[in-house]
Amino acid sequence: MRVTPDVSTARWRKSSYSGNQQGDACVEVCDDFADAVPVRDSKNLTGPVMMLDGEAWRSFVDSVKDGSL
Repeated sequence: MRVTPDVSTARWRKSSYSGNQQGDACVEVCDDFADAVPVRDSKNLTGPVMMLDGEAWRSFVDSVKDGSL
């Protein structure tokens, strides 16, 4: 059985490249969990949270950095 971590008290962060204007498109991530990387939309703080494993998150970040996304 897979258990979803409780993210209700998670410490979220967003990219330092994000602007601070209303409507900025950004994701937030949480580093509090060893086995998962929670990701959410910074414009919808009470919305759904996507749980990624560490390898999936690294692959996403690497793809953004190398411009393939």
